[in-house]
Amino acid sequence: MILLEQLKKINSEQFIGIMESLSDPIRINILELMMGGEICVCDIVKVTGLSQSKISYHIKILKDSGLISDRQEGRWVYYKLDLEVLSDIQNWMGNLIQSSSSKRSCE
Repeated sequence: MILLEQLKKINSEQFIGIMESLSDPIRINILELMMGGEICVCDIVKVTGLSQSKISYHIKILKDSGLISDRQEGRWVYYKLDLEVLSDIQNWMGNLIQSSSSKRSCE
């Protein structure tokens, strides 16, 4: 995985964790909710109709993968997308696309 080495912040193990965390529709939905900015678990529960414990489980996976970060304000914890990690993934994907379009000769 030569291209993966080009990422500044993410190593192979972290990248695999990120891809695994993206494999669940609930987590994709949570990430899409965060596209609008910071959000707390209570608001995710309201929008999705899922239990607080189920949302917390998925939030932990997203946080452990590095896709999201949090900040505490009083008794509330707000979650948001980690734009640096998403940018690294975007750059890697762009490099993958660019290198895939190159023709190679077997000679």
